[in-house]
Amino acid sequence: MTDIKGIAQRIKGMREIAELSAEETAAAAGVTTEEYLEYESGEKDFSFTFLNNLAEKLNVDLIELITGENPHLSGYSIVRKNQGLSINRRAGFNYEHLGYRFQNKLAECFKVTAPFRPEEQDAEIALSSHPGQEFDYILKGRLKFKIEGHIEFLSEGDSVFYDSSKPHGMVAYEQDCEFLAVTIHSTKK
Repeated sequence: MTDIKGIAQRIKGMREIAELSAEETAAAAGVTTEEYLEYESGEKDFSFTFLNNLAEKLNVDLIELITGENPHLSGYSIVRKNQGLSINRRAGFNYEHLGYRFQNKLAECFKVTAPFRPEEQDAEIALSSHPGQEFDYILKGRLKFKIEGHIEFLSEGDSVFYDSSKPHGMVAYEQDCEFLAVTIHSTKK
């Protein structure tokens, strides 16, 4: 995973190239201007939702924002078992990007590992949102999923497809959870 300072420098450079103000970019990323400037200076670690929203606003590939490299494969891309691009952006969650080498993606595909945390079982679930749609398919374990005031419990073999611009959140329930997550861009890059 690229360091926070490197990502922060790319974010600032891309924002300046796009001739966007910090205020405009913060609004698109779903954070306050003060929070955005903390991200841009490398003082605050990035959430996946923040990075996804920002890539959408800047009209760049999420992978370019994270690594500084532009995906270059266009016919097909194979990622072998446990060889995806690891993105650790939410405490304990590991996102393994399964299509990071493919350019002009209409979707981002991840294998996500969510750790079981006893303190999260009865706590309020943190919500986030990003443009587009999302599909999650449970491979192992259980997931407690919240969207628009509804709470659903998903088990191995279950899936959920939803409008990801609606505030949503999830935690592993009763055990670690592994799932496939596919985020579908709202517009083609």
